Amino acid sequence: MRSRVRTGSVVRDKRDKVWRFYFWENGKRRSRLLGRFASKTAAIQAAESVRHQLSKTESVITAPTVTALIEGYRAEKMPQRYSTRRSYDVWLRLYVQQRWGTSAITALQARPVELWLHSLDLTPRSKSSIRFLIGLLWDFAMWRGEVPTARNPMTLVTIPGASKRTRKPRSLTVEEFRKLLKQLEEPFRTMALTCVCFGLRVSECLALRWSDVDWLNATLRVQRSIVRQRVGDTKTEYSERAMPIDSEMLDVLKRWKQTTAFQAGEDWVFASPSQIGRLPWSADSLNDAYKKAGKASGVAT
Repeated sequence: MRSRVRTGSVVRDKRDKVWRFYFWENGKRRSRLLGRFASKTAAIQAAESVRHQLSKTESVITAPTVTALIEGYRAEKMPQRYSTRRSYDVWLRLYVQQRWGTSAITALQARPVELWLHSLDLTPRSKSSIRFLIGLLWDFAMWRGEVPTARNPMTLVTIPGASKRTRKPRSLTVEEFRKLLKQLEEPFRTMALTCVCFGLRVSECLALRWSDVDWLNATLRVQRSIVRQRVGDTKTEYSERAMPIDSEMLDVLKRWKQTTAFQAGEDWVFASPSQIGRLPWSADSLNDAYKKAGKASGVAT
């Protein structure tokens, strides 16, 4: 007796009177012993259980490994902005790939991932970043059709305190900022004034060229950013803007241009002498100068 069960057949062996489940796997016919049953209906029910187990096993085997997904994601979906790409790559390489690289993506379910994240000696915000990237890998696997499209299991992972700051932001008063300026040498003093007066990120301030300053109309145009000495676009499209320059700030920029050895239109406003003007000062140098000035002025403890 033979009965079709979706992708296989249930057959009763007349000699030993047992039921078997026959199916195709990689072009070859396979069979699984079901056992003796009083009715065909019972044998079909047993076959459904076996078929379901086989499909689960197959999905685990054929699902891509985390390492393979990371390589594919880097090639196809990784953001092109250098700072974003760099931070993604660090989290993926040092944490996700190191722990889960040889595992199939289907092994990264909510419970094991959450337990692993809780065991890491990282801030909640860092753990949240790792969870986010694992979620991106799941989305990428579904996008490529390598796992069934379903709810991303990372949406079930909870990280207490992920939305809270570990340190409260420190805002300087006008008087504190003036104390800080007194301790800063050039060009760091002009950098500080530029960031504060125009509300620029450090990456945007360091990426200014003299051609961005319209002296006649007293405007400054922010057109790029620089991170780890790599020039790229601004963080958002709204960051690219032309802003009016106050007359006093315009005088500050004029004095600095007369001081620096790099005054051509395509020169960096804050060109680094050690780089012979080919690159601006690094953000690390700027941070070091601010920390030193902050302690000297009593603004930072």
